Amino acid sequence: MSRPTALRTKSLTSKTRRTVLKAGSTLILSVFAPGISQAAQILAVRVWPAEDYTRVTLENDSDLKTSHFIVKDPERLVVDIEGIDLNPELKGLVAKIQSNDPYIKQVRVGQNRPKVVRLVFDLKEEIKPQVFMLAPIGEYKHRLIFDLYPVNPPDPIAALIEKGQWTRELPPEAKPPLAESKPENKPKPSDLQTAKAGSREEKLPQMTRMITIALDPGHGGEDPGAIGRSGSREKDVVLSIARRLKAKIEEQPNMRVMLTRDADYFVPLHVRVQKARKVQADLFVSIHADAFVESTARGSSVFALSEKGASSTAARWLANKENSADLIGGVNIKGQDRQLASVLLDLSTTAQISDSLKLAKAVLGEIGGINRLHKGAVEQAGFAVLKAPDIPSILVETAFISNPEEEARLTDNDYQDQMADAVLKGIRKYFSKNPPLAKNKMT
Repeated sequence: MSRPTALRTKSLTSKTRRTVLKAGSTLILSVFAPGISQAAQILAVRVWPAEDYTRVTLENDSDLKTSHFIVKDPERLVVDIEGIDLNPELKGLVAKIQSNDPYIKQVRVGQNRPKVVRLVFDLKEEIKPQVFMLAPIGEYKHRLIFDLYPVNPPDPIAALIEKGQWTRELPPEAKPPLAESKPENKPKPSDLQTAKAGSREEKLPQMTRMITIALDPGHGGEDPGAIGRSGSREKDVVLSIARRLKAKIEEQPNMRVMLTRDADYFVPLHVRVQKARKVQADLFVSIHADAFVESTARGSSVFALSEKGASSTAARWLANKENSADLIGGVNIKGQDRQLASVLLDLSTTAQISDSLKLAKAVLGEIGGINRLHKGAVEQAGFAVLKAPDIPSILVETAFISNPEEEARLTDNDYQDQMADAVLKGIRKYFSKNPPLAKNKMT
């Protein structure tokens, strides 16, 4: 072939490639990765449906080159994956789409052309896709991630209203004294609520508005958290405890609650904090199950944020481990709100930490009644999930899932219920001495 002919052929090929990528699309994004392996294999396929977003994960043995675009009327997401052939694992994606998936109706998988597999997601509504690669970490090899976010995301405040928890009236006995009573007068005993804490009774001040608690079950989705010897997964245990605690909080006449996740899916650390701030939460409680390399480690702990470094080497190690959740769970770094991240890093205040320590001490005291404590005092470290600048925030390690005896307790219904009771008692004890401040639109 003559050189001019070769050049014309190369140019034509390039133009054809661009035309194929643009045809029939309203949005096109590409993820390019160098060094495509000719023997690339899809090793596993996972789907994580949730109201927040649906994630599809293709685990593979090398980086992949992909392109994707949206087709309208009806809504479809089309994905081309280069350098692979259709295999049984990839075909299995079809059966993994559940009928109750909020965003995916079905998926079609086929060999579009040699070494190119095409996925077509038929969608239930308009979505904003994020497609990105994750490098190998932990037990995972390379992962190709499709995050399907709704164009109109669910509003957490609207969700509380829909559940009837946002404007619920306080019962007559919980309402504040009449306005004509003088500020300097002490409230009468009948004007106070009573909460039992162990054998003591805590006097709760009058609540002039509903208190909002944000509960954060750790890990989820691609990130299982710690795994016990019997196979118990931290993400499952803490979600169960959080649900029990949520039900108990909702029984209180002056409290409502929001879960940062209510199913098995991954929520990035900064999004957990963002969710709490959106509902103007009064407290943030992150729930976890500890783990250590030695199976003899045991006991419950409560942590608060630290301005000046960790209170112990173990606390620093744990914070680093928990902060790595984003790497394991899989965050699209390019999609993160860097401004929000910097705000959370820079605006943690002394007042927030002071209130967090009070809350942590109250909860630790109650937890000590149902399980031995790993440390007799509240610990502090730089947990990313505790960095809301305006919300007292604690992290509760309910027990060591790496300890066989405590793993058995963590999966026991009675222990989970006792743990939820203890955390609630600690929260009520905190509010008995630290009444919530008035907030706009919350009375």
